[in-house]
Amino acid sequence: MSNNDPIPFGCAVIPMLNKLQEVLAQVGDSTVELPVVAVVGSQSSGKSSVLEALVGRDFLPRGSDICTRRPLLLQLVKIDDKDGDEYGEFKHLPGKKFANFDEIRGEIEIETEREAGGNKGVSNKQIGLTIYSPNVLDITLVDLPGMTKVPVGDQPSDIEIRIRTMILSYIRQPSCLILAVTPANSDLVNSDALQIARIADPDGNRTIGVITKLDIMDRGTDACNLLLGKVIPLRLGYFGVVNRSQQDIMLNRSIKDALASEETFFRSHPVYTGLTSRCGIPQLAKKLNQILVQHIQKVLPGLKSQIRTKMLSVDKELSGYGEITESKSGHGTLLLNIISKYSEAFASMVEGRNEEMLTAELYGGARIHYIFQSIFVDRLEDVDPCENLTDEDIRTAIQNATGPRSALFVPEVPFQVLIRRQIARLLDPSLECARFIYNELVKMSNCCMVSELQRFPFLRKRMDEIVGNFLQEGLEPAETMIGHIVEMELDYINTSHPNFLTGSKAVEVALRQIRSSRLSSATPTQRDGVDTDATPASERGPRSRAIVVRSQANGFISDQGIQPVTEIQRNGLSGVTSGSNWGIPSIFSGRENRTQARDIARSNSHTEPAHRAEHALSMIHLREPPTVLRSSEMHSEQEAIAIAVTKLLLGSYYVIVRKNIEDIVPKAIMHFLVNRSKRELHNVLIRKLYRDHFLEELLQETEEVVVKRTRARETLQALQQAYQILDALSLEAETI
Repeated sequence: MSNNDPIPFGCAVIPMLNKLQEVLAQVGDSTVELPVVAVVGSQSSGKSSVLEALVGRDFLPRGSDICTRRPLLLQLVKIDDKDGDEYGEFKHLPGKKFANFDEIRGEIEIETEREAGGNKGVSNKQIGLTIYSPNVLDITLVDLPGMTKVPVGDQPSDIEIRIRTMILSYIRQPSCLILAVTPANSDLVNSDALQIARIADPDGNRTIGVITKLDIMDRGTDACNLLLGKVIPLRLGYFGVVNRSQQDIMLNRSIKDALASEETFFRSHPVYTGLTSRCGIPQLAKKLNQILVQHIQKVLPGLKSQIRTKMLSVDKELSGYGEITESKSGHGTLLLNIISKYSEAFASMVEGRNEEMLTAELYGGARIHYIFQSIFVDRLEDVDPCENLTDEDIRTAIQNATGPRSALFVPEVPFQVLIRRQIARLLDPSLECARFIYNELVKMSNCCMVSELQRFPFLRKRMDEIVGNFLQEGLEPAETMIGHIVEMELDYINTSHPNFLTGSKAVEVALRQIRSSRLSSATPTQRDGVDTDATPASERGPRSRAIVVRSQANGFISDQGIQPVTEIQRNGLSGVTSGSNWGIPSIFSGRENRTQARDIARSNSHTEPAHRAEHALSMIHLREPPTVLRSSEMHSEQEAIAIAVTKLLLGSYYVIVRKNIEDIVPKAIMHFLVNRSKRELHNVLIRKLYRDHFLEELLQETEEVVVKRTRARETLQALQQAYQILDALSLEAETI
């Protein structure tokens, strides 16, 4: 047997390939790309005539409009009996033989109308047809709709795009050979078939050119240069054919007579006599058979790899559906196995030991860590210790804590009240953190053994209920513990903590802050171009030159009681700061000042009878205190220092408590919720689920799972059979 004559190999290979297509078609598998010859061309290019000539029978729909509107998978199978009957079988009508080829044409038209409708539209759903005949060579072709430019009648407006998309979906596959049909009476460089073939096969390695209607070319012209590939070269070459004319078809001229006429035309033509190997339907059929066989040899290793990969995938899917178990002992074993796998999968997901490690996103325990550090801790770090506390709030709290007296120093009570208010704000985010972790655990439980548990919907539902309740039971003590942690911080404000800012240090920092702010904001104010700080004391107004001393007798202002500030300072106010605490001046004056005030009051009392009537007429009445009394907007230096010190102390202690919360809350959640779930989930599921009278109900499969298991088993068997066919093809190829 010669290596240059693969026809004997083709006689075995192509039927095997057809058998492989039938096997895969039984299970509807279209993912495996089998070698095939796709016939492409524009409308009226002679595609149908070429196919009918290859078959030797007239069986395709004809007309002036688009005829091929669905892909036709045509398998030609040569039978050994030369006197045997020719017949066809459709894939959608298995077992039914069509000996009348007019009936085959009618069935194609019916199937086309059924799927593509009656508006001349197209559909990409195949029609499968196998023709058995002693007069054909083993070839598998796909007849695709002819390309058109302008929609006619009620065709869809995008008919051109639909047809091109359908054609490209076939010819882009590396396993597909392209039979590009172009009429000889058109310019080859403008051929629609060659243009679309070049898109899918730019190097021309898979394209065979067919020049039709050579007999109707203009006199004095021929297709010699086209057939020799001098215009547009193709590695697989060109073939020229003569089609039946429309008149031949109308007169029912047989294809046998047409083939004889074609042979006479080429033998008698002065140009084509030297190109007999490239002219005529018989030569095209032999070449197609040869090229298809060689192509099958080329793609065979990749084809086996596709089938093997598909087998592994389907086998894994089938394993996920499990086997049918009828006995009670089998049910019990199956349930225990599912519980053990589920618990292990849950723990592995939490600890990051899942075999199916994701690389696109964080999942499992990594999300828990993210919630603790990037959500909970980061949010607490962003919170201002004195958030929602204004200076007025602090000053009001200090004044309320001193009662009817003025404060000699910052009292402890407002600090305790204010810091407790700030600490209490840490409870809500801590509880929210626990709720986030609970939700993550629920998500993890829903992701465990999805494929294994989908066959048992009742078991899945029951397990979700049990796990949800179990996690809720862990959430409650975690939330209780978090509440206790915050309550402990509220119940004892430990101002002796080594990291707490001391009072003297706070005063020092506060004074430095106030001094710094004063220096940055102090600018001399001028009125009418005069610096008020440089104005002599004698030129200042009464308010700037004296302090007001109120009479203890009647409360009005006495002229005699007005003294210069400098004089009063000399008489005793110079010692005002001697009784200070934490650097905050006392508001009480010394003994001398109080004695001086009494003397002034006595001198005023001697003049009181003379002016009693006048006083009665000029009585000063006080306004009623408001129902809601707020501190004034202006505050003294003493109050400014007290506010600054309080804020420093609040911030210092809040940071201590915040760090405690950031450390203890995640530990409480891990102990009461996460780690408890890993430790006890297996035992809880067994205790709740493993009951004899519930086993059959829990392990009841849905009809959908039964159907999927059956289909997966059939697909696996078909793929195994296909793999055996490919092995046989490989052995056949080795003998050549």
